[in-house]
Amino acid sequence: MSNRWGTGRIESFSDGVFAIALTLLVFDLAVPASAFDNLWRGIAHEWPSYLAYLTSFITIGGLWMAHLGIFRRLQSANATIMRLNLLVLMGVAFLPFPTGLMAKAIRDPGAERAAVVFYGVTLLVISILLRVLWDAIVQHPELLDPSVSAHEVKPIRRASLPNIGFYVAAIALALLLPQAAVFGYLAIAIAAVWRARGDKSPQPEQAQVA
Repeated sequence: MSNRWGTGRIESFSDGVFAIALTLLVFDLAVPASAFDNLWRGIAHEWPSYLAYLTSFITIGGLWMAHLGIFRRLQSANATIMRLNLLVLMGVAFLPFPTGLMAKAIRDPGAERAAVVFYGVTLLVISILLRVLWDAIVQHPELLDPSVSAHEVKPIRRASLPNIGFYVAAIALALLLPQAAVFGYLAIAIAAVWRARGDKSPQPEQAQVA
């Protein structure tokens, strides 16, 4: 049997995992019934959950854009790409768990550091897996769409390095100032989405990835 798969169903399956992960994030948003006597205060009191939700939603959105940028340049995938993609999706699907953990622990001096570091390590692992996925692809140029030019390969690889470095720095910050590190994760997510770019022209060979 051939060691090749078309990318259509891979992208559809991946999009479904990203969508489910985004949806699961909202399940951690809740106001306890004990706060209903002063509901506005109760809503405001849950700010850690909103911050965690916002950070993870934008992060997953940025990961989805990067993932889309990779797979739109493929004409087929081999077994290695399939397995690495599953690992990336496993990390994305797992992210709601450390998100909820961080939201609950952020105001607990005894638990916030561990929760914020754990969250950052999860993001770091996903970013590394995404980088490994692209590296595995460029080792097999026959998998790339014929319209993809050589000058597109290095920019995509370089695009993953800032996030990996920033996550390492944010995790180090979390050991000292956990709450500040959470805002650092949010800034990384916003920057990743902001840097994402589509084709500059209808001609694929002129496309660039920021």
